Amino acid sequence: MTNKKASTDHPIHALLAERWSPYAFRDRSVSDDDLRSLFEAARWAPSSYNEQPWTYIVAKRENSAEFEKLLSCLVEENQLWAKAAPVLALGIVRLHFILNDQPNRAAVHDLGLAAGNLCVEATARGLFVHQMIGIVPQRAREVYEIPKASEAWTALAIGYLGDPTQLPESLRERYLTPRQRKPQREFVFGSKWGKVSSIVS
Repeated sequence: MTNKKASTDHPIHALLAERWSPYAFRDRSVSDDDLRSLFEAARWAPSSYNEQPWTYIVAKRENSAEFEKLLSCLVEENQLWAKAAPVLALGIVRLHFILNDQPNRAAVHDLGLAAGNLCVEATARGLFVHQMIGIVPQRAREVYEIPKASEAWTALAIGYLGDPTQLPESLRERYLTPRQRKPQREFVFGSKWGKVSSIVS
């Protein structure tokens, strides 16, 4: 099963329904033009006070030294499958405002918005993105000399859909499992916490 289009309860844009996070990637390079467009989409994400608190470090597999350097910033379980992706990236966030060095409560939220834009643009181009929280932030700080005000938060594997039969059995099972989401009544509330909103019920 490689068609994992979401079975939605209400109409949504096709690109959102088609986006999903595979573990298997094809041995096919991603063009620099496509990557520039992905990060351009991230660039135009909204952010609190237009702070744009995100930074990305990118490595392509054809540059083996840089790719291995970035791969080493992932936890071992993610390295097992992400090593096959043609592109890896680290999502780094600045946790304080530049203007006054006060904590930016929206920073991680805004990094997520940038990643969401990137994922939609990738889907529009026939690419797939698998985001990971399973990284080693301190390793990333050391090898990339990330400044103290910023922190590596996520990683992204980017590429074309691959063959799940090449995956270890445990990952193959997850790859083939149909996508599921909580129904809206479990997270869209109205007059109080836990009270389902009238727009849903």
